[in-house]
Amino acid sequence: MSGTAAPPVRQSLPWRLGSVAVMSSVGFVSRAFLYGLNKVEVTGLDNLLSTLDRRRTQCRDRGLLTVCNHVAVVDDPLMWGILPLRYQTDVRNLRWSLGAHDICFKNSFFSTFFSLGQVLPTRRLWHSPLGGLYQPTMTQAVQLLSGPSTSPTPPSLTFSTDGTDSFPAPAAYTANRNAWVHVFPEACCHQSPDSGLRYFKWGVSRLILESDPAPEFIPMFIHGTQSIMPEDRGFPRFLPRIGKRFRVVIGEPTDVDRLFGEKRAAWKKLVETSSAEDLQHGPEAVQLRIEVARSVRDEIQKLRESAGFPHEEDETAALADTWSKEPSKRKFKSPVDGSLVNRH
Repeated sequence: MSGTAAPPVRQSLPWRLGSVAVMSSVGFVSRAFLYGLNKVEVTGLDNLLSTLDRRRTQCRDRGLLTVCNHVAVVDDPLMWGILPLRYQTDVRNLRWSLGAHDICFKNSFFSTFFSLGQVLPTRRLWHSPLGGLYQPTMTQAVQLLSGPSTSPTPPSLTFSTDGTDSFPAPAAYTANRNAWVHVFPEACCHQSPDSGLRYFKWGVSRLILESDPAPEFIPMFIHGTQSIMPEDRGFPRFLPRIGKRFRVVIGEPTDVDRLFGEKRAAWKKLVETSSAEDLQHGPEAVQLRIEVARSVRDEIQKLRESAGFPHEEDETAALADTWSKEPSKRKFKSPVDGSLVNRH
């Protein structure tokens, strides 16, 4: 009987050194900018740091999913300047994120830089018909959150977003599994007068329903980067503003099964009884994703209100249909809440 090759444990040493160089240097610059040129207020930082400490010193037996509102193009990486310097070089314990393919991966230099920076190339439906819930990048994100036992055998060391391009497949390496994945489910910069939230897209629902085992979950709310990089800023447009107040509220870590256990059980039942087509487009699957995304948004909304912002009066703001009346433009002022929206 012929055996199958074991999946690789980690990337090559040169790749890992390059990743440390990118992640640590960007982290240092972000921290210096935040604390050296702005006023920073962080509530609940120990919720995140204690989780990262535990994941570094103990067996990492599940992933970590952090979720946040999105108010400016500099949110990631700038918000991670809140991490003390000793965390910035521990690349294996730092976040993976989703980055716009049309911005972060538009040439070979950017592709290498952002791949080393633990960013996955994500196609956005606004810019490409290849985007959406079931693009290969989302599969990578689900696998990164999941344990090594979910890997295909043998794993592919690369993946493609369109059948012709090629990117490193981090989930192929067992050392990258049970990773920390951070997402901005609003999927565009949303700068509203009262820091309200848009609806959350369903990619976050896939991460919660399909990851195995259930990851830890930490919600986050940020405010202030819209002043550092306002959408209506003038010249010099490319420079961030300084002397601003940046606030972060970090919720308590919770097991995903505690918050979404019933939804995950319903999904597993659907997987056992439904076709692939029904899992993607069937009404039960769609409704599950709607409910999960709305529940995640509710967790961020609690943090927003704890920061002193007004209670959300219109609960329909959590639904995609409410925002479907927005114009088909890349940058605009939303008729829903008067927010400045940037789909770039």
